[in-house]
Amino acid sequence: MNRVTRLVISVVVIGLLLPSYLPAQTQPAQQEFSADKLGAPTLRDPISVYNNWSSYDELSDNIPLTQELAMRELDNVLRLRKLGVRFDYYMMDAFWFDPNGGYRTWRKPNWPDGPDAWIKKCQENGIRPGLWFSSNTLVKINAAPQWRDSLNQKGWAMSFFEGGFLPDFMDTLQYWYDHGIRFFKFDFVDLTIATPKSEASLSKEEIIRRNSEALRTAFAKFRAKNPDVVFAAFNGFGGVLDSTSYPFPFKDPVDLRWLEVFDAQYSGDPRPGDVPETNFWRAMDIYSDHQVRRFEQAHLPIERIDSTGFMVGKTGTIYYREMHAWKGALILMMARGGWVDTTHGNLELITDEDARWFARVQSLFLHLQSEGRIKSFGGIPGEVQTYGFGALDADGSVYVVMNPAQSVARVSMPLLSQVQRPLGQGRVLFRDAGFAPKLAGDSIELGPGQMAVVGYGKYASPAFDLGIQQDVVIPRSIRPVPAEFQTTGKGVIQAAIPAPAGGDLRLIMQQYAPDGSLRRTWAGGPPSGMNMGKVFLLEAAQNGKQLPIHQDYDKIIWSGLSWAAGEIRAKDLHGGEPLTLTFRSTEKDPVTLKGTLYLVNY
Repeated sequence: MNRVTRLVISVVVIGLLLPSYLPAQTQPAQQEFSADKLGAPTLRDPISVYNNWSSYDELSDNIPLTQELAMRELDNVLRLRKLGVRFDYYMMDAFWFDPNGGYRTWRKPNWPDGPDAWIKKCQENGIRPGLWFSSNTLVKINAAPQWRDSLNQKGWAMSFFEGGFLPDFMDTLQYWYDHGIRFFKFDFVDLTIATPKSEASLSKEEIIRRNSEALRTAFAKFRAKNPDVVFAAFNGFGGVLDSTSYPFPFKDPVDLRWLEVFDAQYSGDPRPGDVPETNFWRAMDIYSDHQVRRFEQAHLPIERIDSTGFMVGKTGTIYYREMHAWKGALILMMARGGWVDTTHGNLELITDEDARWFARVQSLFLHLQSEGRIKSFGGIPGEVQTYGFGALDADGSVYVVMNPAQSVARVSMPLLSQVQRPLGQGRVLFRDAGFAPKLAGDSIELGPGQMAVVGYGKYASPAFDLGIQQDVVIPRSIRPVPAEFQTTGKGVIQAAIPAPAGGDLRLIMQQYAPDGSLRRTWAGGPPSGMNMGKVFLLEAAQNGKQLPIHQDYDKIIWSGLSWAAGEIRAKDLHGGEPLTLTFRSTEKDPVTLKGTLYLVNY
């Protein structure tokens, strides 16, 4: 069976399965497209990519990309490969280029010798190099002379359907293909751009149509000439990425015709969603899960969605994550089913022992991805509903499940095909520390904010155990604590309660706009952004003293936040005595705050 036939079948199967796995409200298809075109650029098999973004960061931090950094990460790619980790591509992300070179020359002094040594070393080791481009917006690059008759009135972006930009851009891509580049990442596209003449005479819809058709036609010709190339679509090609509380269907719809020329479309850089979690990194997991579910609802095949959900490193773009809670993030990235599996960041942080574990996860999920039988199930993450991703082959199945709620919940794991055998006896292969999930047949009980991996059939063997994630600790019990919060000033609510005894007190604040929607506050990124612990303040006082509150959201968060969460330890509370809780937001626009409390035991 060839890959086009496989894709036609999978599109039909997805269409049949969607009613069972997705809520009734889905985004209607915006355009007609041909199944053979949809299948044509699809990867033959899942690929594993290293992307060096987040080992440097020149947007929300000030750590530059240099030849030394890029080659150091290549050395670590090769180290991890020797330990069993698979990497097929190395993507050189943003800002490798000279601002005045029209994407033909590399930036000096950061790249004194240009890219040749990097390209050669990749090729000598069987790794295909890739390059990032800002599609038609001038992000840290100046308009080349041959682009100027395509510029818009404000001079910051180029039209695709007018002037010399698109022909030169395609010549540039061919130039780099001829120099060994095999993966192209297209970011920051703006399809509303036109020259001043067209801005004055054409509607916005017509400009978008002409830009889209011009770019798709050019990309299709390039792919026909260079059939082994990989194209990935990033910011600007549809969808809403800022939060997990937006209404659906997308305000900015996804044009499915882009699937004729792109192998994958990304669903948003890692950021905290709008579901409060005391472990900040778990809130990021839920964001990426939610985005994949929404893009799937917009009718993208799950294999074509790049969740971009796994970044480790020391930069502001990932909130100085380093390796915190990385195991769950890796499992989820691969379990979501996208066929472009990308590792971002500082690979030197991954020890040899970590790499061997990494390789086991890769081996399991790359196999299951290649079977083409990964499906989502359950509710929508951003709506605080339990959910998961399931995969199967002829020998068994693996489910990755999540409970985003502030309560213990049971998650049901459905059969993933009509011919799948009953699940039978399962095994918990991986979980967060603390709460011990209770597995019973085809359902599992999870603690608040907990994820787990469950295997059935062949995968219920101890040989597939992946251990416990020790740096995400889930309470063994949780119950709501009654409290009536009153507004006491602009952006301030307060409650007075008798302090509960017998556990830690969990505090959660959420921020809403006047229309009732969750409202994120953006306080900037490094180096000048404000720590969210100073934007959202949780305060507790008892017997005239301020109590310490343990919190994980107190970071510089370029992508904004709509909530704060923290805990007062039992040892710091005097049970039964009056406790005053004050929650504050420094958001300048009008907002409403909501506070909730829980008693938790670890």
